[in-house]
Amino acid sequence: MQETEAVLNARREMEICNACRYCEGFCAVFPAVELRREFTAGDLSYLANLCHGCRGCYYACQYAPPHEWGINVPRTLAEVRAESYSEYAWPQPLAKAFERNGVVVSLVVALSIAFMLVIAMAISAPGQFFVAKKMEADAFYAVIPLWAMQIVGMGTFGFSLYAMGRGAVNFWKDAGAKQRITISAIFIAAWDAVTLKNLGGGGDGCNNNSEAFSMRRRYLHHAMAGGFMLCFAATSVGFIYHTFLGWAAPYDFISVPVLLGTVGGILLTIGTVGLFAMKLVEDPMPVVRRLLGGDVAMLLLLAMSALTGLFLLAVRTTGAMGIAMAIHLGFILALFLVLPYSKMVHGVYRSAALLRRAVERDMKPLGGE
Repeated sequence: MQETEAVLNARREMEICNACRYCEGFCAVFPAVELRREFTAGDLSYLANLCHGCRGCYYACQYAPPHEWGINVPRTLAEVRAESYSEYAWPQPLAKAFERNGVVVSLVVALSIAFMLVIAMAISAPGQFFVAKKMEADAFYAVIPLWAMQIVGMGTFGFSLYAMGRGAVNFWKDAGAKQRITISAIFIAAWDAVTLKNLGGGGDGCNNNSEAFSMRRRYLHHAMAGGFMLCFAATSVGFIYHTFLGWAAPYDFISVPVLLGTVGGILLTIGTVGLFAMKLVEDPMPVVRRLLGGDVAMLLLLAMSALTGLFLLAVRTTGAMGIAMAIHLGFILALFLVLPYSKMVHGVYRSAALLRRAVERDMKPLGGE
């Protein structure tokens, strides 16, 4: 990473924390800090992405504002973390365009919905767009042909996966460990990522807007992540049904894809709306308020992707199905396009940071270093 003002401030605070060590049991960040006497920009990027923003250290710190040293680790690392998203992203011109991603996300959503509506009306079977459908096979594809969905969906999602992979490689080259990656380290990092262990702070939860501890933020993240994965599983099962078994959508409500999508949509809605509500009442001191627009934009995009999917399920046998499907696919298209340049990419970098932390705990250096 470049030596920005945020990086310089983070180095100053980490040096003070390393001398104090009062917060060493709070999360994974401070044990990682204690392994270092000096902090490169890559080290600070690693620590920033290892931080889960539980904010326990802010309320416990004797040097936090209004102290003259002004130690505010959650806010400082959040600034470095946001800069790392932009610096490691691929390709760089798109990353720069998304730096103010609250505005850009809104624009992408509007254009994506308009695109899907125009495409749906242009290529749907004549007279089928506003016609009520029964539950016969291929009813969806009379509105938008399967080939069009596959080209747009697989193309944009494939691009997002590749772009996020390139970003993860850039992060690891700059902030990755030199030790050998072991099987045990992979399992430890995967467990920490899946369980969101570090959103538990020192074990009692996060400090959301006061010194009181709560597991609410962790549970809402579980709902959001679990809901997203269930929706992805529903799409994957539907693909298997159609491609390998010859069973075309739409499917019965008690079918596996519909049940997975329904439960996933509900969980995703609960998680995103709940996290959005928490942001409205959180303490502004340990957070970076200028980053709030991008965070809220992504939460609303995820929530609308879930809600429009549930709405499509409710109206799929009516004349509103065509426009509901076009709007839902517009939100999904926007989500795929902005994934590598939004707050959602934190899952990739944070998982990589957790892997580095697990590798450090193994402490098995290569070549006897």
